[in-house]
Amino acid sequence: MEHVKFNKTICGVDFLLNILDVNAELKLPDSVQTADFFQIIIVKKGNGELILNGKKISLEDNLIVFISANQRYQWNVDLSTFEASFIVFQEDFLNDFFSDNYFTYRLLYFYQTELPLVLKVANSSMEEYLMKLDEIKAELPKPKSDSAHLIRSILYYLLIILNRRYAETYTVTTTISNDNAAYQFRKLVEKHIRVSQRVEEYARQMEVSRITLNKLIKEQFNVTPTAFIKSRLLFELKQDLLYSSKTVDELAEDFSFSEANHLSRFFKNMTGQSPTAFRLAYQNGRN
Repeated sequence: MEHVKFNKTICGVDFLLNILDVNAELKLPDSVQTADFFQIIIVKKGNGELILNGKKISLEDNLIVFISANQRYQWNVDLSTFEASFIVFQEDFLNDFFSDNYFTYRLLYFYQTELPLVLKVANSSMEEYLMKLDEIKAELPKPKSDSAHLIRSILYYLLIILNRRYAETYTVTTTISNDNAAYQFRKLVEKHIRVSQRVEEYARQMEVSRITLNKLIKEQFNVTPTAFIKSRLLFELKQDLLYSSKTVDELAEDFSFSEANHLSRFFKNMTGQSPTAFRLAYQNGRN
């Protein structure tokens, strides 16, 4: 599995951000990849499919796809009739650009493990988003002294309006809280999920009580910290089952389970399947 890194020199830009157009003249690799950057793919003319985190996404016209850093994806498209624009950027770029260490964690479509990572939009909305991308693209090759300010304002608008549309589509709260505690928790879980799966451990790192943490997470994400952690742990386990050949014993060690049967019990309680049955079902479905 190839891991792609953002390269400013290759991209020909001075920012850790770029807008890339994909059409018949370019090639999308058909092997499984991960990347150290985030991607928002605005599909103008679609066909084929994208397998993202083990789930198939049918690529159709006027579709937007969100891929977070380090997620697994694989393209299967006919480029002769496929047109899309990619917004690619590193997390630090957004956080630094907007002076907010938790900015990516405030957006519903990034680090999302429960809801679909696609958004169907109207023709008029698609045209508006593409016009905004053209404005950003015009500034990237030879930025002027005020280009950063212009790019910042356009990009912020795009990210927030997409967040609203995503919330409306999947009927979730779009409130972006000014209290960083809930987003700090989300960031810590992303970073430490393989070694820390207890609420007390995160409360200790954040220097708050478990009761306080429970209240904060419930208010912001409408789930308990325990449910949040279990969901994120299950997602990571599924990815390793689908994209690695590790045994359940090896996964138990990787995820800090004291015994393999504890991992299997957790997985079956969450999915109704054993880890082995889940892996076989996916492989049989792919063949």
